[in-house]
Amino acid sequence: MRIFDPHIHMTSRTTDDYERMYAAGVRALVEPAFWLGQPRTSVGTFADYFDGLVGWEPFRAAQFGIRHHCTMALNPKEAGDPRCRPVLDLLPRYLEKDGVVAVGEVGYDSMTPEEDEVFAHQLALAAEHGLPALVHTPHRDKAAGTRRSLDVVRESGLPPGRVVIDHLNEVTVGLVAGTGCWMGFSIYPDTKMDEDRMVAVLREYGTERILVNSAADWGRSDPLKTVRTGEAMLAAGFTEDDVDRVLWRNPVEFYGQSGRLDLDTPAGGEALFAGNSVLRGTPRTTA
Repeated sequence: MRIFDPHIHMTSRTTDDYERMYAAGVRALVEPAFWLGQPRTSVGTFADYFDGLVGWEPFRAAQFGIRHHCTMALNPKEAGDPRCRPVLDLLPRYLEKDGVVAVGEVGYDSMTPEEDEVFAHQLALAAEHGLPALVHTPHRDKAAGTRRSLDVVRESGLPPGRVVIDHLNEVTVGLVAGTGCWMGFSIYPDTKMDEDRMVAVLREYGTERILVNSAADWGRSDPLKTVRTGEAMLAAGFTEDDVDRVLWRNPVEFYGQSGRLDLDTPAGGEALFAGNSVLRGTPRTTA
């Protein structure tokens, strides 16, 4: 099973997670820029975070044989904070970086006028830079937030095939199906979706234009939920080709629209694992 996790916050994970992910079949991922758990109070903190997403984190992933990409944005949680608004002026230089494959996460947290303005501005940046957009639907009033997100996407003029509406569930997937936008699902231990519910959605809506991710942020989460979803699909009678479509070919197709995907094995990844007990059953030795 080869896996491309299209939305996972590796900044909040350990190197042990990278090792487990590689052993389970994860070979590529996208890490969206988002909220770090507490308010940031200056633009400089965003610049440091963005630098980590395009520099340190790809290097860290490469040590474990995983190709790291990211998305950039002023996230919905902080879009209404006037201290963070200058981040919009910072974004264009990061949207030109090689490893940046979309604008995101953009969208809504509380559906305020300020969030409306920032959301529309960043969709315009996506169009200007020729990038897809990753849209975060709110945790509260999710159905209303999904409808409003779709309205903003339509008003932006960005082709729907270049937009993924993420964090969907059984209530909201029907709102997005048929719009031309991609449908994203985050699989969690307790919240959002689980793998069995995801299988039921796949039975009803099929496997096209669907992205399944583990998100795996700093809360209770599991970076192997993509793997668990693939296993649940096979147990439910889906074919290996179906699993490959959902967990590899779909994210490659969506983010490939950026023209910046690099799916070659990172330099050093194979060498690191050549003697790793996780993959070969023998301890690594040194000279």
